[in-house]
Amino acid sequence: MNKQELEQNFLHSGTTLVGVVCNDGIIMGADRQSTAGNLVVGKNVQKAIQINDYLVISATGMVADIELQKKVIRAELKLKELKSKRRPTVREAANMIGMMTYRNIRQPSMVPSIVGTLVAGFNEDGTSELFTIEPAGTAMKVEDYDANFGSGMPYVLGYLEREYKKNCTCEDGIKMAVESLKASTQRDTGSGFGIDVFSIKDGKIVHEIAQEIAAEYRNKEGMKR
Repeated sequence: MNKQELEQNFLHSGTTLVGVVCNDGIIMGADRQSTAGNLVVGKNVQKAIQINDYLVISATGMVADIELQKKVIRAELKLKELKSKRRPTVREAANMIGMMTYRNIRQPSMVPSIVGTLVAGFNEDGTSELFTIEPAGTAMKVEDYDANFGSGMPYVLGYLEREYKKNCTCEDGIKMAVESLKASTQRDTGSGFGIDVFSIKDGKIVHEIAQEIAAEYRNKEGMKR
């Protein structure tokens, strides 16, 4: 992607995603705010979603495209499993999602399809993996951490660049995901109002954190209103 395309994607992608690779699993998180330009239209939109028994995805971009993508991914993975008589790997799922994204942006449309996606899950052998799929459709395996192309990406990467350690555990990863999401919601106007954090570990997916971020007003003396 060139500089102009990158700037356009950030402009249209008001959200914060985070994925962290730990030595015992994967952590995935996202905020809950949904926007239309400068207007907040949703305060409780879960962007990190478990779509089946072994996969969690989070996405940034046009809401309609994201919601359709979730349904299609779930159906396509089930069809692939029925046809091949085996469950798709995380890499196969990520490559399939990348191909869907690639095809979408090359179909003539009045509304541009801009969807960046993080994909995390576990394979049948128990290994867990994290992939990032950029808005043009390239699927890349993440070896440490990523925030895809959401507007909160600079804040997340800035925090994780300092705090991430290669030998971190999922417990460490959850703390880093929460802190990076909170840091982003404090500074990024496209993110806020809540966070969701999932762990993918030992062949299980757990919704570890589901929090709302509520505004609290105080007078000058520090008393709550």
